[in-house]
Amino acid sequence: MDPLTEKQIRSSFVNCTKGDAVRLRLPLDFAELPWDDLDFLGWVDPGAPLRAHLVLPRVQGPLGVSLRIPSVKRTSAMKSSMCQVCLTGHASSGVSLLAAPLAGARGREGNTVGIYLCGDLACPLYVRGKRQPKLPSGRYEESLSLDERLARMSDNLDAFVAKVTGV
Repeated sequence: MDPLTEKQIRSSFVNCTKGDAVRLRLPLDFAELPWDDLDFLGWVDPGAPLRAHLVLPRVQGPLGVSLRIPSVKRTSAMKSSMCQVCLTGHASSGVSLLAAPLAGARGREGNTVGIYLCGDLACPLYVRGKRQPKLPSGRYEESLSLDERLARMSDNLDAFVAKVTGV
Protein backbone atom coordinates (compact mmCIF):
# COMPACT_ATOMS: atom_id res chain seq x y z
CA MET A 1 0.00 0.00 0.00
CA ASP A 2 1.29 3.45 -0.82
CA PRO A 3 1.67 5.77 2.19
CA LEU A 4 -1.32 8.03 2.80
CA THR A 5 -1.52 11.52 4.21
CA GLU A 6 -3.80 12.53 7.05
CA LYS A 7 -5.90 14.55 4.57
CA GLN A 8 -6.29 11.55 2.23
CA ILE A 9 -7.41 9.36 5.13
CA ARG A 10 -9.91 11.84 6.56
CA SER A 11 -11.51 12.54 3.16
CA SER A 12 -11.83 8.83 2.28
CA PHE A 13 -14.67 7.82 4.63
CA VAL A 14 -17.97 6.81 3.04
CA ASN A 15 -20.08 5.87 6.05
CA CYS A 16 -19.59 8.68 8.58
CA THR A 17 -20.07 12.43 8.64
CA LYS A 18 -17.31 14.83 7.68
CA GLY A 19 -17.29 15.96 11.31
CA ASP A 20 -16.71 12.39 12.49
CA ALA A 21 -13.85 12.03 10.00
CA VAL A 22 -12.27 15.26 11.26
CA ARG A 23 -12.53 14.12 14.91
CA LEU A 24 -11.10 10.62 14.46
CA ARG A 25 -7.60 10.05 15.76
CA LEU A 26 -4.98 8.42 13.59
CA PRO A 27 -3.01 5.42 14.85
CA LEU A 28 -0.48 6.34 17.53
CA ASP A 29 2.30 4.87 15.38
CA PHE A 30 1.14 6.61 12.19
CA ALA A 31 4.60 8.01 11.38
CA GLU A 32 6.16 4.50 11.64
CA LEU A 33 3.55 2.39 9.84
CA PRO A 34 5.01 -0.45 7.73
CA TRP A 35 3.27 0.71 4.53
CA ASP A 36 5.06 -1.90 2.39
CA ASP A 37 3.48 -4.68 4.47
CA LEU A 38 -0.04 -3.22 4.50
CA ASP A 39 -2.74 -4.08 2.00
CA PHE A 40 -5.12 -1.83 3.92
CA LEU A 41 -4.83 0.41 6.96
CA GLY A 42 -6.85 -0.63 9.99
CA TRP A 43 -6.78 0.72 13.54
CA VAL A 44 -8.77 1.21 16.71
CA ASP A 45 -9.23 4.92 17.37
CA PRO A 46 -6.95 5.85 20.30
CA GLY A 47 -9.35 8.64 21.32
CA ALA A 48 -12.50 6.52 21.06
CA PRO A 49 -11.74 2.85 21.83
CA LEU A 50 -15.19 1.72 20.69
CA ARG A 51 -14.48 2.99 17.17
CA ALA A 52 -12.26 1.43 14.52
CA HIS A 53 -11.40 2.44 10.98
CA LEU A 54 -10.35 0.76 7.75
CA VAL A 55 -8.85 2.54 4.75
CA LEU A 56 -8.44 0.55 1.55
CA PRO A 57 -6.50 1.55 -1.55
CA ARG A 58 -8.62 1.97 -4.66
CA VAL A 59 -7.80 3.13 -8.19
CA GLN A 60 -9.96 6.23 -7.69
CA GLY A 61 -8.37 6.96 -4.29
CA PRO A 62 -8.53 5.55 -0.77
CA LEU A 63 -11.87 4.33 0.60
CA GLY A 64 -12.47 4.56 4.34
CA VAL A 65 -15.00 2.69 6.46
CA SER A 66 -15.81 3.49 10.09
CA LEU A 67 -16.70 0.63 12.41
CA ARG A 68 -18.17 0.29 15.88
CA ILE A 69 -16.81 -2.11 18.47
CA PRO A 70 -19.37 -3.52 20.91
CA SER A 71 -19.04 -2.05 24.40
CA VAL A 72 -19.50 -5.46 25.97
CA LYS A 73 -17.28 -8.33 25.00
CA ARG A 74 -19.19 -11.41 23.95
CA THR A 75 -19.19 -14.24 26.40
CA SER A 76 -18.53 -17.52 24.78
CA ALA A 77 -17.32 -20.97 25.59
CA MET A 78 -15.21 -20.86 22.42
CA LYS A 79 -11.52 -21.31 23.01
CA SER A 80 -10.61 -19.79 19.65
CA SER A 81 -12.18 -17.88 16.81
CA MET A 82 -11.29 -16.86 13.28
CA CYS A 83 -11.12 -13.53 11.48
CA GLN A 84 -13.46 -13.47 8.48
CA VAL A 85 -11.03 -11.37 6.43
CA CYS A 86 -7.61 -13.00 6.82
CA LEU A 87 -8.80 -16.34 8.28
CA THR A 88 -6.28 -16.13 11.11
CA GLY A 89 -7.26 -18.13 14.15
CA HIS A 90 -6.99 -16.35 17.50
CA ALA A 91 -7.81 -16.99 21.11
CA SER A 92 -11.46 -15.92 21.41
CA SER A 93 -10.43 -12.50 22.75
CA GLY A 94 -8.35 -11.81 19.60
CA VAL A 95 -11.35 -11.45 17.29
CA SER A 96 -14.06 -8.80 17.63
CA LEU A 97 -17.44 -8.37 16.01
CA LEU A 98 -17.36 -4.96 14.36
CA ALA A 99 -20.41 -3.20 12.95
CA ALA A 100 -20.22 -0.71 10.08
CA PRO A 101 -23.02 1.74 9.40
CA LEU A 102 -24.09 1.42 5.79
CA ALA A 103 -23.15 4.30 3.50
CA GLY A 104 -25.77 6.85 2.55
CA ALA A 105 -29.40 7.04 3.59
CA ARG A 106 -29.50 3.42 4.77
CA GLY A 107 -26.77 4.14 7.31
CA ARG A 108 -28.46 7.34 8.50
CA GLU A 109 -31.50 5.16 9.21
CA GLY A 110 -29.34 3.03 11.52
CA ASN A 111 -28.69 0.04 9.25
CA THR A 112 -25.38 -1.75 9.79
CA VAL A 113 -23.48 -4.80 8.64
CA GLY A 114 -21.13 -6.77 10.89
CA ILE A 115 -17.97 -8.79 10.49
CA TYR A 116 -15.61 -10.69 12.78
CA LEU A 117 -12.13 -9.15 12.43
CA CYS A 118 -8.77 -9.44 14.13
CA GLY A 119 -9.13 -7.24 17.22
CA ASP A 120 -6.04 -5.23 16.30
CA LEU A 121 -7.03 -4.99 12.60
CA ALA A 122 -3.55 -6.18 11.60
CA CYS A 123 -4.71 -8.80 9.08
CA PRO A 124 -1.97 -8.03 6.51
CA LEU A 125 0.71 -8.58 9.15
CA TYR A 126 -0.81 -11.92 10.23
CA VAL A 127 -1.03 -13.14 6.63
CA ARG A 128 2.61 -12.20 6.03
CA GLY A 129 3.73 -13.85 9.28
CA LYS A 130 5.03 -10.53 10.66
CA ARG A 131 2.69 -10.85 13.65
CA GLN A 132 1.72 -14.10 15.36
CA PRO A 133 -1.67 -14.84 16.92
CA LYS A 134 -1.80 -15.97 20.53
CA LEU A 135 -3.05 -19.52 20.17
CA PRO A 136 -2.12 -22.39 22.46
CA SER A 137 -1.59 -24.64 19.45
CA GLY A 138 0.24 -22.03 17.35
CA ARG A 139 -0.62 -20.74 13.88
CA TYR A 140 -2.62 -22.85 11.44
CA GLU A 141 -0.53 -23.94 8.45
CA GLU A 142 -1.94 -23.53 4.95
CA SER A 143 -0.84 -24.85 1.60
CA LEU A 144 -1.71 -21.59 -0.19
CA SER A 145 1.10 -19.30 -1.30
CA LEU A 146 1.46 -15.84 0.24
CA ASP A 147 0.06 -14.25 -2.93
CA GLU A 148 -2.99 -16.54 -2.79
CA ARG A 149 -3.60 -15.74 0.90
CA LEU A 150 -3.25 -12.00 0.21
CA ALA A 151 -5.70 -12.27 -2.70
CA ARG A 152 -8.18 -14.17 -0.50
CA MET A 153 -7.87 -11.53 2.24
CA SER A 154 -8.46 -8.77 -0.30
CA ASP A 155 -11.50 -10.55 -1.77
CA ASN A 156 -13.00 -11.10 1.69
CA LEU A 157 -12.51 -7.44 2.63
CA ASP A 158 -13.85 -6.27 -0.73
CA ALA A 159 -17.01 -8.33 -0.21
CA PHE A 160 -17.56 -6.72 3.21
CA VAL A 161 -16.93 -3.19 1.87
CA ALA A 162 -19.38 -3.87 -0.99
CA LYS A 163 -22.05 -4.56 1.63
CA VAL A 164 -21.23 -1.27 3.38
CA THR A 165 -21.21 0.82 0.22
CA GLY A 166 -24.04 -0.98 -1.57
CA VAL A 167 -21.92 -1.34 -4.71
